[in-house]
Amino acid sequence: MIDHASFSVNNFSESLNFYDKTLKLIGYERLMTFDTEDVQAAGYGKNNKPDFWISPQGSPEEQIGQARGVHLAFQAPDVLSIKRWYNKCLELGGLDNGAPGPRPEYHEGYYAAFIIDPNGWRIEAVIHDYKEK
Repeated sequence: MIDHASFSVNNFSESLNFYDKTLKLIGYERLMTFDTEDVQAAGYGKNNKPDFWISPQGSPEEQIGQARGVHLAFQAPDVLSIKRWYNKCLELGGLDNGAPGPRPEYHEGYYAAFIIDPNGWRIEAVIHDYKEK
């Protein structure tokens, strides 16, 4: 349904470092980078399709990381990758917004971790087929 999403960031190079290192752990990579005098942007995804973009561009009146209720969930391949993603996010300046674990209140099989990125954006890594052992 959704083709892509983008976040404005405060510091492009720091955000590249954060997302390069964290998204890699759940199967995504930076596929495109524009870094010119006129535009800075980076697209992340897999299978040669960037689905998630970051850029410092935008209206100076807009607050970065301040949109009420906005969050973005990234599909992860498994529980271990979610735990690694969560820990790397914390290591790189993200804030805990929900430790890795099952969320049966959402639906059976939902397992996720929640982070507030260094820009204030709420992000999540999730799987939908978790089976308790």
